[in-house]
Amino acid sequence: MRRTLTLTMAIALFGLHCDSSAPEPTKDTGQKPRSSASSRTIAPKPSATAAAPKTPVDPALLAPEKATLTAPDKWKARFTTTKGDFVIEVTRDWAPNGADRFFNLVKLGYFADVALFRAVKKPESPKDFMVQFGIHGVPEVATKWLNANIQDDPVKQSNTEGFVTYAQTNSPNSRSVQIFINYADNSFLDSKRFAPFGKVVEGMDVVRKFYSGYGEKTTSRQGDIASKGNEYLRGAYPELDYIKSAVVVGDSEAPAGSASASASAAPSASASAATSGAASTSAAPAASAAPKK
Repeated sequence: MRRTLTLTMAIALFGLHCDSSAPEPTKDTGQKPRSSASSRTIAPKPSATAAAPKTPVDPALLAPEKATLTAPDKWKARFTTTKGDFVIEVTRDWAPNGADRFFNLVKLGYFADVALFRAVKKPESPKDFMVQFGIHGVPEVATKWLNANIQDDPVKQSNTEGFVTYAQTNSPNSRSVQIFINYADNSFLDSKRFAPFGKVVEGMDVVRKFYSGYGEKTTSRQGDIASKGNEYLRGAYPELDYIKSAVVVGDSEAPAGSASASASAAPSASASAATSGAASTSAAPAASAAPKK
């Protein structure tokens, strides 16, 4: 009798051990565990609450080296966001390399679901600073493009209200995909290689509405944004605004098109190429400091 009781307790403890290590999706299946050894080898039924498969990434978004279209001399991009629409007019002569890269990004649909993660407005300051965006919400896409730097352009325009410019590191030729819109006269940036390539010509009131409550808190988290994506952003900074889409004005849709080689848009092979975590190593700048990647 004692031997039978001991064997029964051993089987019960073994069953508890198996249940404690069961995967989470089986937790709410409503099925009781069976005592036979063979039943434990049967795969559990899929849970009704299982996460949906991720949407496949467009292969074109993983090949920045193929994004070599040359931009028109002058064109417009319409951005639709969670606060409304705004339009950027690009003049290629102002910054050819920057204009070509921006044209390719818009044509590829790169900006869909991209966060406006850094909007700096200081109540105690006589002027606001800028809003920054451009880190893709899918980490594998973000990493590809943050490494795809372009050559610097000479500064021909000034960073005043509404002008659109790339963020960069302190190294030459370090621009890639991060962009900012000036809220005010930030002409102190002109001598620091920040070359505007376009200007907001419609919807500047919308641009000013983007959520700015986090201030500079997200600035030092750019490495996390790149490596963890929108899932991280929406959990840590739920109030942020997002770009829904960006299209070339006049296009019925925005396909990538057949690429024609453009030497001015070719990514730089410089050793200063930014990585997904490079931004996190930069000190968080004050409101008057240069936008950094």
